[in-house]
Amino acid sequence: MTEVATEAAVSASEIPPFRYTAELANRIEAQWQDYWEEHGTFQAPNPVGPLADPDHPRAGAPKLYVADMFPYPSGAGLHVGHPLGYIGTDSYCRYQRMIGRNVLHPMGFDAFGLPAEQYAVQTGTHPRKTTEENVERYRGQLRRLGLAYDDRRSIATTDVPFYRWTQWIFLQIFNSWYDRNAGGGAGKARPIAELIAEFESGTRPTPDGRAWSTLTDVERRKIVDDHRLAYVSEAPVNWCPGLGTVLANEEVTADGRSDRGNFPVFKRNLKQWMMRITAYGDRLIEDLESLDWPEPIKLMQRNWIGRSTGAHIDFPTSAGPVRVFTTRPDTVFGATYLVLAPEHELVEALAPKVWPADTRPAWTGGHDTPGEAISAYRKYAAAKTDEERIADAKEKTGVFTGAYATNPVNGAQIPVFVADYVLAGYGTGAIMAVPGQDERDWDFAEVFELPIIRTVQPSEGFDGKAYVGDGPAINSSSPQGFSLDGMGVVDAKKAIIEWLEANGHGAGATTYRLRDWLFSRQRYWGEPFPIVYDQTGLPVALPESMLPVELPEVEDFSPKTYDPDDADTDPETPLSRARDWVEVELDLGDGPKRYTRETNVMPQWAGSCWYELRYLDPTNDQAFVDPANERYWMGPQAADGDCGGVDLYVGGAEHAVLHLLYARFWHKVLFDLGHVSSFEPFRKLINQGYIQAYAYTDERGRYVPAEEVEERDGHFYYDGAEVRREYGKMGKSLRNVVTPDDMCAQYGADTFRVYEMSMGPLEVSRPWETRAVVGAQRFLQRVWRALVDEQTGASRVVDEPADEDTRRILHRVISGVRDDMEGLRFNTAIAKLIELANRITGMAGNGTPREVADPLVRMVSPFAPHVAEELWRRLGHEDTVAYVDFPVADPALLRVESVTYPVQVNGKVRGRIEVAADAEQDAVREAALAAVAETLAGREPRKVIVVPGRMVSVVV
Repeated sequence: MTEVATEAAVSASEIPPFRYTAELANRIEAQWQDYWEEHGTFQAPNPVGPLADPDHPRAGAPKLYVADMFPYPSGAGLHVGHPLGYIGTDSYCRYQRMIGRNVLHPMGFDAFGLPAEQYAVQTGTHPRKTTEENVERYRGQLRRLGLAYDDRRSIATTDVPFYRWTQWIFLQIFNSWYDRNAGGGAGKARPIAELIAEFESGTRPTPDGRAWSTLTDVERRKIVDDHRLAYVSEAPVNWCPGLGTVLANEEVTADGRSDRGNFPVFKRNLKQWMMRITAYGDRLIEDLESLDWPEPIKLMQRNWIGRSTGAHIDFPTSAGPVRVFTTRPDTVFGATYLVLAPEHELVEALAPKVWPADTRPAWTGGHDTPGEAISAYRKYAAAKTDEERIADAKEKTGVFTGAYATNPVNGAQIPVFVADYVLAGYGTGAIMAVPGQDERDWDFAEVFELPIIRTVQPSEGFDGKAYVGDGPAINSSSPQGFSLDGMGVVDAKKAIIEWLEANGHGAGATTYRLRDWLFSRQRYWGEPFPIVYDQTGLPVALPESMLPVELPEVEDFSPKTYDPDDADTDPETPLSRARDWVEVELDLGDGPKRYTRETNVMPQWAGSCWYELRYLDPTNDQAFVDPANERYWMGPQAADGDCGGVDLYVGGAEHAVLHLLYARFWHKVLFDLGHVSSFEPFRKLINQGYIQAYAYTDERGRYVPAEEVEERDGHFYYDGAEVRREYGKMGKSLRNVVTPDDMCAQYGADTFRVYEMSMGPLEVSRPWETRAVVGAQRFLQRVWRALVDEQTGASRVVDEPADEDTRRILHRVISGVRDDMEGLRFNTAIAKLIELANRITGMAGNGTPREVADPLVRMVSPFAPHVAEELWRRLGHEDTVAYVDFPVADPALLRVESVTYPVQVNGKVRGRIEVAADAEQDAVREAALAAVAETLAGREPRKVIVVPGRMVSVVV
């Protein structure tokens, strides 16, 4: 919006020549940014390797590792909401550096991904060119804000030396399997060579019991591949023809379209790379207890993993057993039908050629044969999103397969249906339907006229349909005499699981909502897999000596021509057309042979799974990180229960689940294999809030540029016409973006930094108000004015002592600011500094005492580092303020000599007393009564309440 009058509107001749203005700030800031870069001021020394520096002022000091969730470098650059967390961590790191810590604070770029590739498809510009230009723009913007990063450690996930190690880590995962009996029974990853050795020695039997030596090479490889943590699988996936790639669940919107591009997304079975993250389900849940994370984030992770305990139950059919998982095996006597997902592998095998004689018309969907009914229903279900399929409010649909299953506990023949409210990707893709105890099953049973049997006695007075509460088991006896009747839920569960296991019909089980991680993308701009396929079609890992596998140059970055609305469009990746790269002759140890490269690429998540480790040793070309450097920066700090990891990780809550979950999984694999000493990547997590802003729409509902809107008498106008104001997230589409570049030009980076940190707690979202930035500028002007004569530029600092009151205020502020900085309460720390600056400005005399000026500059420096450096130099110091000790309060000056108490009589203040701070309550009571003796007029108080240090209340 249009600014109120500022110094920019004042005649230049009226501004004192040495006033702290935007022009002066910009000049100072550029000079100090050059100084920091030239001197490597914020380079943190490693214990070993080329980044070690024994002469560094913090070499050998206690370490602190702080990381930000690194940004994707878009062409739009940063707006003022993006640096909020970066400025917060920078202020914290500057403070920690001043109290003696060796602080590592790096920054990198999450640079693979769809936006650059989509731009390449549209324009023909290579995504590397676009990406590197965007990275350089971001680096310039971050430098302009004075962020104290160790620039030697900056990485981008698209850097070939970086993704060489991403490929190396993939090979570690591919060449591992999860042994549930290792790790003291908790399970851990082990090298695949150890699995093969167990098969060879006979200590581990093969799946069909044959001797390992009798198996063919292909049979052995298939068995081993079935155990790998990274494996190829034919799986139901989210296929997006419009983007030419599959998408992870989190990349699909609630209405079944792609998060990027808004294209339709369909379910299809495709051969894909998967990662066996489900093997780590228990550890991913249990190790949350070792983390200093916000409880809501932990809860989101637990819910996403979705651990459930219950039982697998096998229902015999003509095509083999249908296995279901249920958390309520005690209700199995009430299972009156089965439901399979339309994509279930047994559906076609179950369907007979004709309908059974007793098939009801409502079960057929109007089709002449089961095969026709199932085929039509599959097409119907494929057009729906998972969210649409499982919505409680939707109409219940389905068709009979024409087959029956046997309920194992009572021998009842129950029909098998196909319905879209069961998903192939969840559980076993099949459910036992117990309408008496499940609302969706009840609704389905009503539509298809199926039996309903209650197996739990409803509570007294219950007159609804499905009963989902607890109660004693009923109608739960078998013809053979086994019975659950009368048992409570817990006992009934235990009894039925024991019976199922004893009779070979099932077993107790734990399942997870979490699915194995779909790790393939049918795109160009991603990490190539270090995998080739031989003549058998099975995957072969490339040796480490052949890394990196670099992306080839291609002429066309787009997927194969497609119909974005057609689910049957087959994917053709851009890499598959680079035939000279795809078909290759290699010697992998047994002579030159022809191989075919993998033509999918890794998802954008891959690089962000481990980048915090590469920051530690970015120049190392022999290892992804030297063990000594990893132990120093991320190793556990205590003997018991310390998970290790980054000391503080800050980023948006939108990454609360997937990024953090995937990074934890990769880190745990590396831990199991002995490559890292920490078993979690991020010890402490903080989610910064968002900056929101006003947006404005005209009479047609179109957004207009927010910076051109004028406010007059509480109304808002654009180009002379009134517009409507709304409030939302800052973004290009709302035309309300404010850039840090603009703020730095108008006010200076230090003013912008102070404003963002003073707006509120770091974790809380806050509104942006450009007009309020001037308050932060005035604070810095007062600090400047206290030390520099605005007319002459001479120092106003004097060596005379401060008065007693000022000295006490100073040390109270020092104490408070230190406490606030430790707790990342930057807004309250700045409020205390403003109080001190106001005190100095209002002091009488000819200057500011050095004993006040010196600590003030040091306390300001984490928030406004450029002006602090300039003032520090003007105080006569030759070196940077960055490594000067942060002020420490004198305990003697924190003691309060006296306290003033307001004295209330029947709720109204009638007097005040001043007593010694350590006065006993009896003395305070006596002084208070004497102060209000005239008001009491001889009346005897019923009660006298002394609130220590605050007030006295007299009741008469």
